Amino acid sequence: MSNASTLSVRVARKATEALDISTFELVEVNGGPLPAFAAGSHVDVQLPGGLTRQYSLCNDPKETHRYLIGVLRDPASRGGSQAMHEQVEEGQLLQISAPKNHFPLAHDARRSLLLAGGIGVTPILCMAERLAITGADFEMHYSTRSRERTAFYQRIVSSAYASRVQFHFDDGAAAQKLDLATLLAAPQAGVHLYVCGPKGFMDAVLNTARAQGWPEDQLHYEFFGAEVAKSESDASFEIKLASSGRIVTVPRDMTVTKALAAAGVEIMMSCEQGVCGTCLTRVLEGVPDHKDSYLTPEEQAANDQFLPCCSRAKTAMLVLDL
Repeated sequence: MSNASTLSVRVARKATEALDISTFELVEVNGGPLPAFAAGSHVDVQLPGGLTRQYSLCNDPKETHRYLIGVLRDPASRGGSQAMHEQVEEGQLLQISAPKNHFPLAHDARRSLLLAGGIGVTPILCMAERLAITGADFEMHYSTRSRERTAFYQRIVSSAYASRVQFHFDDGAAAQKLDLATLLAAPQAGVHLYVCGPKGFMDAVLNTARAQGWPEDQLHYEFFGAEVAKSESDASFEIKLASSGRIVTVPRDMTVTKALAAAGVEIMMSCEQGVCGTCLTRVLEGVPDHKDSYLTPEEQAANDQFLPCCSRAKTAMLVLDL
C-alpha cells in the first residue's frame, strides 16, 4: 500500500465485546474527519509484523469522526487476529486504507434477508442499521456458538429494529436453530440475500440458496478467510507479461504472486487467500484454475480475470495484463 492510499489512525478505544471478540475504535490522528463509507465497507489494516488484514466497519456511516471494527481472536489465525488482540493497544497508531466496498446493499431491493455467522455480523450489522434508518423491509438472522460469543448483542436487542432480528445459538434448543431450507425455500423477485461469516456457514447458506433456485444476482456475500484448496494436480506453468513479453515460471508449490515477486514484479495484495480482490488481474490468454472465494461463478467462467494470490493455470501459459 502506498502512502498516498493510507490513513494514519489512533486506537481511541479497545473493548471486549464478547468472549474472544474485541472492538477497536479508530480515529484520525489529528482528530479530523475520516473518509466517508457505506454499509458493507471494510478497511485494510496494516498490523505489527507486516501483515495486512481486512476488517468490516460496523459503526453508523453517518459518523465521520471514527471507524469501529470488531475482531475475533481466531485459534486458527495466521497471525492477524492474534496481533490485533495481543499487540494493538489503546493510543497506538496504525496505518489503514481508505474504506473499500465489495459488499454494497442493492438499493433496488424490495426486501433484504441478512444472514450473519459469528464475527461476520460486522458488515451485516451496519446493513441492518442502514435499512432500518431508510425504512426498508428486511429481516436478520444471526448465528453464533453461544450467547456469550455473540458480539453486539446488547446493541441489537436495544435497537429500534430488534423485532426484525432472530438469534440462533449452536448450544441452544433445537427449535431456535437456523433452518436454512425453510428460510430460503421460496426465492422471490426483488428479495436480496446477504451473508457473511465463517466459510462453512457461508457455503451452507449459498449452496442451499442456489439449490432452491435463487438467482445469482440476488446473492451477495463476502468471505474474510478461506482455505485455498491445494490439489495433487497443481503443476508448474508459465506467466507471460503482456507489456514486455517476459516469461516467468511458476513452480507447483509457489503462488503466482510469489513467483512474480521473486522475479521483481510486485502485485498489490492483501489477504493472500483469494477473498479480498486486491490482486485481481486481467487474463488476456490461457485458462485460469480459479481457487478464490471472491469472483462469482459467472465471473470465474468468463476466464478473463483471476486472483494470482491463490489461483493457478489449467493451460501451460497465462498471458497477463501486466
